[in-house]
Amino acid sequence: MSAVEASARIALRATGALSTRAAGALAYLLFRRPFVRGRVRPGEHSAHMFAITETMYVGGKRVVTYRWGDGAEPVLLLHGWRSRASRFAPLVEELRARGLTPIAFDAPGHGDSGGTSTTVLEYAEIALRLQERHGDFRAVLGHSFGVLGAFQALRSGLRADRVVAVAGVCDMEYLLDRFSAELDLDPRVKARLREQADTRLLAPESAIWQRFSAPYGAGPARVPILVVHDEDDTMAVADQGYRLAAAYPDQARLYVTRGLGHNRVLGDAAVLAEVLRFLDAPRRERATECV
Repeated sequence: MSAVEASARIALRATGALSTRAAGALAYLLFRRPFVRGRVRPGEHSAHMFAITETMYVGGKRVVTYRWGDGAEPVLLLHGWRSRASRFAPLVEELRARGLTPIAFDAPGHGDSGGTSTTVLEYAEIALRLQERHGDFRAVLGHSFGVLGAFQALRSGLRADRVVAVAGVCDMEYLLDRFSAELDLDPRVKARLREQADTRLLAPESAIWQRFSAPYGAGPARVPILVVHDEDDTMAVADQGYRLAAAYPDQARLYVTRGLGHNRVLGDAAVLAEVLRFLDAPRRERATECV
């Protein structure tokens, strides 16, 4: 646990001792904040520096977007929580070699973008606005929390020929449970947090824990899906990948790895090869499981 998270736990305990309602409101604010911003790593500097950057504003927050290439055959990349677009550097190089144009962004509160918090709704809005700029996507690839953002965008009108979910979160409820466990939330505070999210994220509607989960609704109809997940992922446990693949039995192919965890799976050479093979394959490829 980071120093920031430890401080958040102490603050929640102190607030909860005075008011469960106030602690729930504080927990909701923290639930939307990544706590730390990912920095550009040494191996990512080249991709980061040579990207064509633009900005847009979502909810009053400045969002930095990235493009590598001339815009032909765009592929949308959605990073995970506490991450940033530069994490896709290994994939960016491979996509460019194939004549594809990677498109990405730093979500609010992440990377070089403004703000201190974000939601799956903002991910979806940014993706749709990038579609307005660049046209329909050859593929959309999400990592971790970015998978929820990708599926929300697809439900909201994003068009893509293929979908790749790497180390993805399938169920929004999983995020609530994990957050509550990490900060050791009192069950009453967790309930208040749920109420806050129900009221403020999608008011006046509710059931956001189902609505924002990847299998909700029609989803990416008739679009091939590659689900990549590592058995040793401790951030988004492997069951999340299995559940996502099972939700789309006629479309999804599950590729399981071992020993890579949550982050290294994104840059692994074998995983990159599998993703590229999937992008190159005919659309009629049937769903199977690979190990």
